[in-house]
Amino acid sequence: MNLATPSAVREIINKYGFRLRKSLGQNFLIDANVRDKIVAASGVDADCGALEIGPGIGALTQGLAAAAKKVVAVEIDKALPPVLTEVLSGCENVKIICGDIMKIDLRDLIASEFGGMPVRVAANLPYYITTPVIMKLLEDAAPIKSITVMVQKEVAERMTAAPGGKDYGALSVAVRYRAKPRILFHVEQSCFMPQPKVASAVIRLDVMPEPAAAVKSEELFFAVVRAAFGQRRKTLVNALLGGGVAGLDKAELEKIVDFMGLPPAVRGEALSVAEFGELSNMIFEKSVDKT
Repeated sequence: MNLATPSAVREIINKYGFRLRKSLGQNFLIDANVRDKIVAASGVDADCGALEIGPGIGALTQGLAAAAKKVVAVEIDKALPPVLTEVLSGCENVKIICGDIMKIDLRDLIASEFGGMPVRVAANLPYYITTPVIMKLLEDAAPIKSITVMVQKEVAERMTAAPGGKDYGALSVAVRYRAKPRILFHVEQSCFMPQPKVASAVIRLDVMPEPAAAVKSEELFFAVVRAAFGQRRKTLVNALLGGGVAGLDKAELEKIVDFMGLPPAVRGEALSVAEFGELSNMIFEKSVDKT
């Protein structure tokens, strides 16, 4: 049975008495063409493993199983693994794990399930948890080649935004620090059951071997980025002061901004990833000098 169809979704819901949970953002893909485009765009092939997050009733899982050497799908809804096990019974290279991806050690999971094969992430992410999942995948520095996910259109635009634009923010910097993002295609609301209230887009993040900026402290780097965008209308210096970054005073921060050749009234949205790296390194060094 092709799981990416309206009839398949209705049949599975009726057969298993399954109830859609809005709290988990369950909108099932019912367009096989979109499913196949995601699989093709992900770069998954017979030599690599696929990690899926939130498989739902298995529409994308089914497509990944036909392309990948092995698929591991992590599902948080305890009602779904038994359903997935049955509807995907013909896919011998699929393993379903019931758990919360936010609480799983990704490095351990990948090492134990995929051995040494390259791993790519592909998922139709629940929109309520898109940003935390993406951040975890990137910040955990797990050995992942790429991340291809369906997300809310506005989130995709924020992930790919360049410095200076209205969509450029902390998520943009965090993504560009670890990966090269690009929007692949948009997906109509009619491709889901039930239909979401927002437009969707498929985005691919190609994870870089090394971060885009060499930083002395990643913890401080991300703290600086969050503070810079925490109060967007404030200047960079005032935003950093408000965020309490590294305990430096205004004069010290102003000296750093001036040394970097930035205007005094510059805002965080004007800085590139490399500039945020330089800024965090200078704050780090100044903080060390004070101790």
